[in-house]
Formats: sequence, structure tokens, C-alpha cells
Amino acid sequence: MAKTETNRGACLCGAVSYQVLGPLRPVVACHCNQCRRTSGHHVAATSANRGDLRITGEDAITWFTSSPGIRRGFCRLCGSNLFWDNQARPSVSIMSGTLDRPTNLTLIGHIHTASKGDYYEIADGLPSHPHDDHSLTS
Repeated sequence: MAKTETNRGACLCGAVSYQVLGPLRPVVACHCNQCRRTSGHHVAATSANRGDLRITGEDAITWFTSSPGIRRGFCRLCGSNLFWDNQARPSVSIMSGTLDRPTNLTLIGHIHTASKGDYYEIADGLPSHPHDDHSLTS
């Protein structure tokens, strides 16, 4: 029998926790205006197949519709930014900083760099895309 990969994470106060019973996509940094406003900087997110995500404390999640078909999940108690959900996709993005360590993940690139904050430079040498790059985020 094959071993199932399991990752866990939670919000700051612990009211919301989750498990991912399957693989996680490598981390992508998003610098779009919406991600910057929800996080105070840019967002670093992985993703998992929707069916692999198990959430405990779902009643503590507030879902905000930020664009048509896009919702963002936050803990209503501590404000932790947890999920980005394009309901048309089979996966859900998970804010990488909410995962328990070790994650064994790596950052593979940056998207929406045309909208990045003017107070920092992206100098890590990873691929940077001025808009979305579906090859990174799919």
C-alpha cells in the first residue's frame, strides 16, 4: 500500500486547522493588488486538490468574494489569511505560512509582478511574470 502524503496547518489562534491528504504544489508568490491588501505584502501560496483538503473549525472561516468566482478564506477570530479559492478549478490555494513545518516545499516563481509594491525588489532569480502564469498556478 502506498503511503499517503499528509500536511497540516492552522490559523494563528487555532480555531481553524486543516489537513491535506495528498501532494502540495510548489509555492508561488503573488504580488497582485488584492493579495497585497489581504496580507500586507505579497502572498506565498501552495495548492492542493479540493478533495484532499479536510478543514476543522470551518464555522470560524469567513469567505470573502474578491472577484467573480474567487473567494478568500480568513479566520474570523484572528484574521489569518488561509485560502484562495477559484471555484472553477479543481484545487484550492493554501497560504504557505499557515502550514506546519517542515513543509518540504520550495518557491518556484512570482506572478503579477507588474502590481508589486514599490518598496521592494524581487531579486531571488526565480521566474517572474508581470501577470498570471497558469503553468505555475495550475
